[in-house]
Amino acid sequence: MPTNLWNQEARSEDRPLDLVVYRSRLIGSDPNLVVWGGGNTSVKTTEMDFRGRSRRVLRIKGSGTDLKTIDRSGFPGIFLDDILPLLDREDMTDDEMVGYLEHCMVEPGGRRPSIETLLHGFLKARHVDHVHADAIVALTNTERGIEAVREVFGEEVAAVPYRRPGFLLSKQVFDASLSHQAVVLLNHGLVTWGETAKESYETTIGMVEKAESYLNSRVAERPIATPSRRPKPDTESLVLKLRGRLGRRIFRLDSSEEMIDVANRPDVHELASAGPATADHVLRIRTWACVLEGDDPAKAVDEYERRYREFFDRHAGADDIQMLDPLPKVFLAPGLGMIAAGKDAADARVTAEVAYHTLRVASWGQDAHGSYKSLDEEDLFHVDYWPLELYKLSLAPAAQELEGRVVVITGAGSGIGRAVARKLAASGAHLALIDINPNGLEETQSRLSSGDRVICITADVTDSAAVRAAIGQVVLAFGGIDGLVSNAGIAAPGTLRELSPDLWRRSFEVNSTSHFLMTKEVMGVLERQGLGGSLVYVASKNAFGPGAGFGAYSAAKAAQVQLARIAALEGGPNGIRANVVNPDAVFQESGLWSEEVRRERAAAHGVPVEDLETFYAQRNVLKTTVTGDDVAEAVEFLLSDRSRATTGTVIAVDGGVPVAFSR
Repeated sequence: MPTNLWNQEARSEDRPLDLVVYRSRLIGSDPNLVVWGGGNTSVKTTEMDFRGRSRRVLRIKGSGTDLKTIDRSGFPGIFLDDILPLLDREDMTDDEMVGYLEHCMVEPGGRRPSIETLLHGFLKARHVDHVHADAIVALTNTERGIEAVREVFGEEVAAVPYRRPGFLLSKQVFDASLSHQAVVLLNHGLVTWGETAKESYETTIGMVEKAESYLNSRVAERPIATPSRRPKPDTESLVLKLRGRLGRRIFRLDSSEEMIDVANRPDVHELASAGPATADHVLRIRTWACVLEGDDPAKAVDEYERRYREFFDRHAGADDIQMLDPLPKVFLAPGLGMIAAGKDAADARVTAEVAYHTLRVASWGQDAHGSYKSLDEEDLFHVDYWPLELYKLSLAPAAQELEGRVVVITGAGSGIGRAVARKLAASGAHLALIDINPNGLEETQSRLSSGDRVICITADVTDSAAVRAAIGQVVLAFGGIDGLVSNAGIAAPGTLRELSPDLWRRSFEVNSTSHFLMTKEVMGVLERQGLGGSLVYVASKNAFGPGAGFGAYSAAKAAQVQLARIAALEGGPNGIRANVVNPDAVFQESGLWSEEVRRERAAAHGVPVEDLETFYAQRNVLKTTVTGDDVAEAVEFLLSDRSRATTGTVIAVDGGVPVAFSR
C-alpha cells in the first residue's frame, strides 16, 4: 500500500515552488507511484515578468527530470494566459504545440516543459499531479478497464480511453474535470488536482489505495496458476552468451523471489509479449520482454529481432523513419529471474526498475482480471517513434570512449592501479577493482565519482580459487568483461646471495603467477563471450633493463612480459589483444616503494634516500619524473579501439631508459 508521507509542518502555500518540489519528491520516492523520469506535477503561481507585470504562471516538471530528485530548476515556467486560449482550438499537432509553448516560456530557451503541459494548464485547480501508479495501471490494462474503474470509484472519477499525450488528450481531460473529481487514463495513469498541494497529493494516495485493495480482493477470489519450480540455469554462462549476442551492454540481474516467480509462470511468454504498462515505459524497456529458455540465448534474441523488424515494417510504411535498435533490453529467464541491459550501469538499473514494475503490473492485472491488455500495436509503434519522447534521448550526454566496457584492475588499492582507475573511470568504463588491501580499495573508490559503475573486491590474486571467484563476481555484477589491467606487484629487493628462497618464490607468485591466474580466468570469459577484448600487463623497465640487487623482481617481470606475448599469440584468433606497459620509478601513491625499498635502492645506486626520486628522473633521456597518470594514458590507449590493431607489443613509459630499450 502507498504511504501518506505528508508533513503538514512548514508546508506553506505562500511558497508554491518549494511546495511543488516537496510534493514531487514525496511522489517520486515511491516507485509504486512513478518510476524514473515518469509522472509530472505542477503548480500555478503569480510572478513578475521581465517588464515587471504581475502574471499567472504554470510551473511544471521539465522534460527529462526525475521527481525523486527534482529541485526548483526542474520546473520551467509557462505564462498561463497565453495557453488558455488554446481551449478554443479544435486540434493542434505536436510540432505546433511545442512551437507555441516556446513563445510562452517565462525563461525563453530554458528547459523544455513536460509533454503534458497543456493538460496541467487547462485544469482550473492550482495543483495538479499525474502518476503512473502500478495499482491504477493494473486496474485499467484489461478489456474491462472502464468497468473496473467504475466498480472502484463510481461516477465521481472519469475514465478516459487511451490517447497519446498531446493537445486532444489535454482537452479531453479538461472536459472530464468539469464534472469529476479526478481522471483515470486507461493504460496511462491517474490525474488528480486540488486547490492545495496536500489535497492533490492525498487524493492520489487515497485513489491508489482503493485500486490496490480492489485488485488484491479480486486476486484472492480467483484461481491463480502457481509458478512452476524451474532449475536455475548456469548464470555465468547464460549472461556471457547473452552479452556476446547483444554487444557491449551492461547487465543488471534481479533474482528476487518475485521476479523468479514471474519468470517461472506458465504464462510467462504471454506476459513478456503483452507490452509495457504505460506509454512512458516504451523507451526504457522497448516493446516487449524476451524469454530465455535453454542454453542458447542467441536464438531467443534472434527471434525477438525478427519480430521487431516485422513490427517496424508493418507500421513504418513509406515514412522516412530510421529503425531504432531492434534488440531487447529486458529478459526473463526461468529459474533465474530478470536481466536488464543498458548502455551503462545507471541505464541498466533504471531499465530494471521500470521492467520490474511493468511485469508486476502485468502479473497483477492478469491475476485480478484473467487477462492483461497493453497498448494496441499501432499505438505502441507511434509511442516508440514519437518525436516528443525521442527528444528525451537527445538530452543524454555523448557516449564516452569506454562506455559499456568492463575492465578488471588488479593492484587497484594504490599507485599505478589507482591512477589507472581514475583515468578509466573518467572515460566511462565500468571497473572491478581488486586488491588484497580493503582499505586501499576504499580509498581508491572514494576518489572516483562513478556510482554503480565500480565494484571493489578484496582478494589474494595469487590464490587461484580467489581469482576464479572474483572474476565470477564481476560477470554477475556487470554481465561480462572487456579488459584486464593486470597490475598487482610487490618489490623484492636483495642480491641473489642475500635473497631467501621464500622471497624469490613470493616475488614470482605476485609479479608473475598472479598475472597468469588472471589471464587464465579472464581469457576464458572473453572466449565464451565472443566479443574480443584487451589484456594490459603493467610490467616494469626491469623486464628489459634489470637492476643489481633487484633480481627476484626483474626476473618475475621478464616472465610477465613473456606471458603477455603468449597471451597475444593464443588470444589473437578470438580477437583478444595482449600488450605490456613498462613503467619505471613511479613513486606517486605507490605501495611498492616502501621506506625499506627506498633505502635499499638508494644504497644500490649510491645516492642519499632523499635524492632517490631525483636520481631516477635524471637517469632517463627525457630527464622527467614518471607518474601513475602517465602510465594510465598508455593503459587507456591499449584498452580502447584506437589500438585495435596492436597486440604483443611493449610500450615503455619510463622517460627513456637506454638499457631498457626493447630489442
